[in-house]
Amino acid sequence: MEVKDFYFDLPPERIAQDPLEDRSSSRLLVLGRHTGEIRHQMFSDIIGYLQPGDCLVINDTKVIPARLFGVKADTGAKIEILLLKREEKDIWETLVKPGKKCRPGTRMIFGEGLLTGTVLEVTEGGNRRIQFQYEGIFEEILDKLGQMPLPPYITHELKDKNRYQTVYATQEGSSAAPTAGLHFTKELLSQIENKGVEIARVTLHVGLGTFRPVKVSNVLEHHMHSEFYQVEKKEADKINRAKQSGGKIICVGTTSCRTLESATGEDGVLKAGSGWTDIFIYPGYRFKIMDSLITNFHLPESTLVMLVSAFAGREQVLNAYEEAIREKYRFFSFGDAMFII
Repeated sequence: MEVKDFYFDLPPERIAQDPLEDRSSSRLLVLGRHTGEIRHQMFSDIIGYLQPGDCLVINDTKVIPARLFGVKADTGAKIEILLLKREEKDIWETLVKPGKKCRPGTRMIFGEGLLTGTVLEVTEGGNRRIQFQYEGIFEEILDKLGQMPLPPYITHELKDKNRYQTVYATQEGSSAAPTAGLHFTKELLSQIENKGVEIARVTLHVGLGTFRPVKVSNVLEHHMHSEFYQVEKKEADKINRAKQSGGKIICVGTTSCRTLESATGEDGVLKAGSGWTDIFIYPGYRFKIMDSLITNFHLPESTLVMLVSAFAGREQVLNAYEEAIREKYRFFSFGDAMFII
């Protein structure tokens, strides 16, 4: 299976640079995965596809202002780091730019000394493990000095940083937003609950995988970066109960999907717990618990397009993407949505 099999030509003007004023006013392409049928709707119409007894699974991770700008202590050279994964209280795995001269022992200064960091080691993948020093509470300092780590294809400045958070984000730790969830408003979620649909929360902190392109030609040679997930027992019970009662399990985003598929046994039962997952879903994968998927339109040749193709079929997905481009849908993080049923 070749990475190029997941390529499609996307005109640059189809990349959404700004979020819509009303989250739920984005467009919704509905794809029947068994029939290939395509329908064009508005996102707020999604409630019509959800039935009492179904379970909507959301990822309640919260994006931290993980991008920091500082200088090297010895030379004063500018440096940028992206916090990826907290390994211990003050030790993080990071992406550093420029990273070539940031060897172990290199000291960095942020916010005129409000925060400093020392490179402990260079990881196998070229990232840096950095130990931070500061006085006070790290999260408060980060909130003061850090910026939202918007994807590189978004060049516009984000005026309201809360628009890169879901309305249900509570668990801090992500380097990127679970963007399928950006379409939901509190009002829409209330309407969904009032219809008799269970809403279950899981957590997966989005990490390096979001920023790492697939650099191999053979899909099977790509390795995913591990990300932390957590499923509470009461949430697992909601999902299992809905599944056993014949309701559909509808994942909001590929992160919710990857969490459930990581934590579900071969018996189709979701297990409560936490851990790290590097699950890589591509065509040929047999889904254990997910029935439907709400997702955005993804980058060509990305692991996310591969996951969606595993669920709905590569040719059907690429056909739907071509249709979305013709119909002038907005792509990527701030773009429109797709519902695979």
